[in-house]
Amino acid sequence: MLRVPLEKAHTFNAKFVPFSDVQKGSTSGESYSLDEVVYRSRDGGLLDVQHDMAALAQYGPEYWRALFEARVGTTAWPFGSGVWSKKEWVLPGLSDDDIVSMFEGNSNLFWAERFGKEALGMTDLWVKQCGNSHTGSFKDLGMTVLVSQVNRIRKLKPGSITAVGCASTGDTSAALSAYCAAADIPSIVFLPADKISLAQLVQPIANGALVLSIDTDFDGCMRLIKQVTAETPIYLANSMNSLRLEGQKTAAIEILQQFDWQVPDWVIIPGGNLGNVYAFYKGFKMCKELGLVDKMPRLVCAQAQNANPLYQAFHKANGVAGIKESYTAMKARTTFASAIQIGDPVSIDRAIIALEDTNGIVEEASEEELMDAAARADRTGMFNCPHTGVALAALLKLRARQVIGPNDRTVVVSTAHGLKFTQSKVAYHSKSVPNMSCQFANPPVQVREDLGAVMDAIKTKFSL
Repeated sequence: MLRVPLEKAHTFNAKFVPFSDVQKGSTSGESYSLDEVVYRSRDGGLLDVQHDMAALAQYGPEYWRALFEARVGTTAWPFGSGVWSKKEWVLPGLSDDDIVSMFEGNSNLFWAERFGKEALGMTDLWVKQCGNSHTGSFKDLGMTVLVSQVNRIRKLKPGSITAVGCASTGDTSAALSAYCAAADIPSIVFLPADKISLAQLVQPIANGALVLSIDTDFDGCMRLIKQVTAETPIYLANSMNSLRLEGQKTAAIEILQQFDWQVPDWVIIPGGNLGNVYAFYKGFKMCKELGLVDKMPRLVCAQAQNANPLYQAFHKANGVAGIKESYTAMKARTTFASAIQIGDPVSIDRAIIALEDTNGIVEEASEEELMDAAARADRTGMFNCPHTGVALAALLKLRARQVIGPNDRTVVVSTAHGLKFTQSKVAYHSKSVPNMSCQFANPPVQVREDLGAVMDAIKTKFSL
């Protein structure tokens, strides 16, 4: 049951096509093999991985649902991975021997019962814990796909790729370095100096990557890596490379699977470079097109106020219609949500399509709002990264305006583990963040070694 019968599997295929074809809903005839090192179409636009949907549709939805269910959590290589359990929908032509996997995915869909009830008056709030992964973020889902394809290309064409590189605000570099280390492929990461957490910086260092700390922001690092990969046999691993989105889309399929193929009303996704908004959309859309579900959820892109070009365009256009015409890039300002501190997102056009097709919304969160939301949710048993705080703060606003109803099934996508951002939590709970009241701070109480003093502290806290 773990494998599709061979007489049908050979018909599955995927290729690169210009993203402009997706935008126009037409076929230009331009396409590229996934084995080619190519990042842009002839018109300079992004590429998209296109699957032969007619070939996949040879199997009905009942078959795909049963196949995916049979693979969940098994040790059968590579299908125990949350990504590779959907292999036919990801990279159908890839040999199992080329796959570089750490059994990523299969992350917890956490019922946030107490936070939903007490903070939001909601009964059906869930948090998709994508940070419960090998390197602590959702980036593992995409990196297993990209590094696996690179592994294949290096075997097919020795010398064509000497290393894999990325610009990163932290999480991408951790995922890239880990998966490259597993496959014995050299990795290079471009990091903005003094703008990421120590926990994020140490991951690529530990995995043996060449770490370049550059005196610029993410957008500056991105410009440099594009120049370097254009002139050398170094493969570009940033999300302008659409291979990663094929892995990230499996989180959307996984959510549907965890809900027994019932579609949630809302999915709230933190947005920086905006590839993940499109990836979730792509996963939901594939399930709808192949009949596994009959609708798609409404998507919400949540941005930090200090890096909110999509929100500004949405606000200016007063909705999704006209958002493209209203959009302008910005210079991102410093935010605790450092992984989404991006003012010129590569995947802006991808995100706009996702929002247009799902009647989506864009919301923002200030620094105080995102830190308060994360801390408030932590008090109900979570341990949220600041980016999840952005999504939670967006949810609080949408509930306050009654956009999201009390009984709407809502999923907040948690993109990274809170342990990667302990510095921000320490600053919050010690109330050392300038111009922030830190209303949910819970600093330790200093008590001398005396039973009476200890009892006084306990009584004060719990009103005994």
